Amino acid sequence: MNTPEDEDNPTVAFLRVRMSHADAHYGGGLIDGACILRLFGDLVTEITVRTDGDEGLLSEYAKVRFTAPVYPGDYIEARARLIHRTRLRRVVELEAHKVVSARPGASPSAAEALSSPQLVCSATATTVAPLVARPAPAEGAAA
Repeated sequence: MNTPEDEDNPTVAFLRVRMSHADAHYGGGLIDGACILRLFGDLVTEITVRTDGDEGLLSEYAKVRFTAPVYPGDYIEARARLIHRTRLRRVVELEAHKVVSARPGASPSAAEALSSPQLVCSATATTVAPLVARPAPAEGAAA
């Protein structure tokens, strides 16, 4: 099967998380980019579970672009969409947006809901799905 995912019924996954002070790694409290990639890895795993009934194995990130800083207290929405599949490989498009921005300069607990989500990272991931027989759907379940 060498065709893109059905545009009317795409396989997608979504996460929204608040970034923690424990994730701050660099000067000025900047969050490590690896934290965003970890979110992407979880999304790719969900896509592979949905399509193959197995977590698969993430084999590659490509076109990774970090476009804005992320700080503790920021809320990040990460989304994944299956864009291509072959017999063994799944290619997933990934984006992470900041939707709430912490404002510690105003007060320790100040934050602002952004009127427009701000892209903080985008990437493409390739995962490998094992060749295993999927269990048949339960009787009466939709195929």
